Amino acid sequence: MLVSPEGKEFTYALRFEFSTTNNEAEYEALFAGLRLTRELNIQHLKAFVDSQLIANQVTGTFEARNPTIQQYLAKENELIEHFKGFEIEHVRRSQNKKADALSKLASMTFAHLAKEVLVKTLERRSIEVEEVNDLYLDEDKTWMKPLKDYLAYGLLLEDKGEARKIRIKAPSYKLQDGKLYRKYFLTPWLRCVGQSQATIIIQEMHEGVCGFHAGPRSFVAKIMRLGYY
Repeated sequence: MLVSPEGKEFTYALRFEFSTTNNEAEYEALFAGLRLTRELNIQHLKAFVDSQLIANQVTGTFEARNPTIQQYLAKENELIEHFKGFEIEHVRRSQNKKADALSKLASMTFAHLAKEVLVKTLERRSIEVEEVNDLYLDEDKTWMKPLKDYLAYGLLLEDKGEARKIRIKAPSYKLQDGKLYRKYFLTPWLRCVGQSQATIIIQEMHEGVCGFHAGPRSFVAKIMRLGYY
């Protein structure tokens, strides 16, 4: 569960198609949260986990001796470096009832979660696959290029009508680390993507929700909740 400073909650469920220990499952959940918040361009994150062992391993208080856990920890630390501020805190399960209930539901079936919760099935451990492409791809050949050129260099298209449209649109966008983001009133800044990038996201969404059959609006809403425009 991701909770914004304003208290808005975003729920996200994982289902594993491989056997895990409790500690491995805790790391997979933490890993998913770190990747998702990184994709949303969140700079400061406080993570709450109900495993004191995991919290202490991430902070360096305890040493990870199991080889598999060492791989998870290495990936966690790699992702944590991308945040300007990161804290992790152990909470008792009694203080984590919503997330705990969500995990129990997800372990049984996704069918009744599809309308309310973003769901994803993991076929392999996160440490066994390369991290997902950052979706940079062909941004300089898409609808985003005129906006990026204007925001970065003040350049406008020669066509006066198109140039005027860019000037009107520009205040709703921002550039950060070479990537374009759009302001949206219901979510954090949304990462703008082109056609090739959108195809990858849609394919992953279809695979992740196990045959999701909602209408186009629901599908778009879920993609926006993931942080893409």
